[in-house]
Formats: sequence, structure tokens, C-alpha cells
Amino acid sequence: MTLRDPAPATALARPARLRPGSRVAVVAPSGPVPADRLEEGVAILRDWGLDPVVAPHVLSAHPELDHLAGADEDRAADLRAAWCDPSVEAVFCARGGYGAHRMVDLLDWAAIRAAGPKVFVGYSDITVLHEAFALRAGFATLHGPMIATETFLKDEPTREHLRATLFEPETVLTLGLDRARTLVPGRAEGVLYGGCVSLLAADAGTPGGRTHARGGLLAIEDTGEEPYRLDGILTRLLRSGALTGVAGVACGSWQLCGPYEKIRPVLADRLGALGIPVVEELGFGHGPTSLTIPLGVPAVLDAPADGGRCTLTVRTPALR
Repeated sequence: MTLRDPAPATALARPARLRPGSRVAVVAPSGPVPADRLEEGVAILRDWGLDPVVAPHVLSAHPELDHLAGADEDRAADLRAAWCDPSVEAVFCARGGYGAHRMVDLLDWAAIRAAGPKVFVGYSDITVLHEAFALRAGFATLHGPMIATETFLKDEPTREHLRATLFEPETVLTLGLDRARTLVPGRAEGVLYGGCVSLLAADAGTPGGRTHARGGLLAIEDTGEEPYRLDGILTRLLRSGALTGVAGVACGSWQLCGPYEKIRPVLADRLGALGIPVVEELGFGHGPTSLTIPLGVPAVLDAPADGGRCTLTVRTPALR
């Protein structure tokens, strides 16, 4: 298995933006997908002028493990086939859940690298695949909503931000909701990486996992992790060295992680000691509105000390 230097020091290869008529594939690398939500999400892609095709095993279910959308080999085969199909310009994940860790090493990364960069969209458990596309293929990806999830189906700002990123990426260079605020003041530049922080911690120490973060600007969020568990997750990343050299941290949502007044001190304690800028509540992840964050592109994080607006600004459009 050929791996890149496991650090985000340089910008990654960006895929081309989409256009009306672009053929896109829908895959399910992790958990099982409700058929009605899949149908509704695919209809939205069609309304955008795209030509969606659903991979063969998206509605499959594992015969014994009902938390998986079919066998590991089948989920990996769907993703590989979609990526290596020259007619497909983008791959959308139907949902997260759990399962990407089980199939990521089954993917043919040499074939994926040879096929070149394509638009890849997802978050939550899909974080494992974002890391693999960055470190094993050198491709930029989109930390964005899955098409068969309630946030994508019900929240217009979530959908519109993804649509603009796909078709008009130069219009969404400044990222974040107005409620974002400074946790640790400062200004940082780096190449964006990250995702669901528990998945980043689970990936640390695995073959191909990050060994440092020099040159990186970290974006993190999570769901369902109580404050003490979040403390442990961040501590594992710190102890493993995976955060060594990180330039700044952008925090998204912490849905179902407990009252935010309990979460905030954990973030301040674990991240504040790094002496780098930290912005909170930027509005990406598992929250009611989930903005699309491009991974693998250079960006600037501004965390004013005077209460001014906090922003995350990408230096180049997410897609070329």
C-alpha cells in the first residue's frame, strides 16, 4: 500500500466543478439507507440538473450485522466502481453511521489514484474516507451532507450551500454561520483537514493514519459524545502526536453531546493549551444546518479577540 506523507502540509488535487448534466454516483460506505430518504435525495440531485446513478448495494443490508449497508466487500466494490467509471464526475454518500473503517483497506487505492480526483461528499463516519483520499490518493474532498439524511432533505441552507459549492465554488469562499465566536483568539493559515473528531481519533495509529498535523488547519465536530468522552477523544489525538504542528482549529456542531456549557470548557482545556486560534460554532457537522467544508485546500481562520466576526476563508475555490 503506497501512502503519501501523512500530513496536510500542501494543497491536494482538486476535482472539477459540476455542471448541468454531470453524471454522479450515490454509494453507501457505512450504515443502511432508508429507501424513501434515498429516493427523495436522488430527486433533489435531479432537480439540480445532475444525472444520478445509484450503486448496486446502496439499499443492501448485512445478513447478520444490521448496522451495515451490506458486506464490506460489496460497499468497497461500489465505491471503487463509481470512482473508476470515467463517466462519473462525483460520488455522493447516502448516509454515515458506521462501517467505513471496515472497508477502507479493501479499496484499490492505486486504481483510485489512477482515475484522478472527483467530487466526493459526506461527513460523520465518512471522515475515515476523507482521510484516506487525502493521505493515500492526494485528493481534496468535501465534508458535506449525505443525500439521504434529514439535514440535507429538510434544511434549505444546507442544500443551497452544497449546491453552490458544487456548481459555483467561487461564491462560497467564506465559510461559517454568524453565530461563530472566538474560543482562543488569533489568525492561522493552513490546509484544511478533519471531520468527525471521534473518527479522527479512531484513525490515529492505524496504517496510513496521520502522524502529525504540520501545515494543517483542523475542522472538527461530533455527535453523541458526552463531555468526558470528548475529553478522551481529544486527549488521544494529543497523546498520539496527531495534532503536532496544527495551525488552528475550527469547531462545528456538537449535537447530542450534552449541554454546550459543559462542552466548551473541554474544548478550551484540551485545545487551548496548543496556543493556536480556535473558533467555535461555525455551523458544520451534525447540527440542524450543515455547511460544506472543503478539505485539502488552503484556508485562513480568523478568531478576533475583540468580539468581531469569526471566519474561515478558503484561498482557492473548493473545485476548479
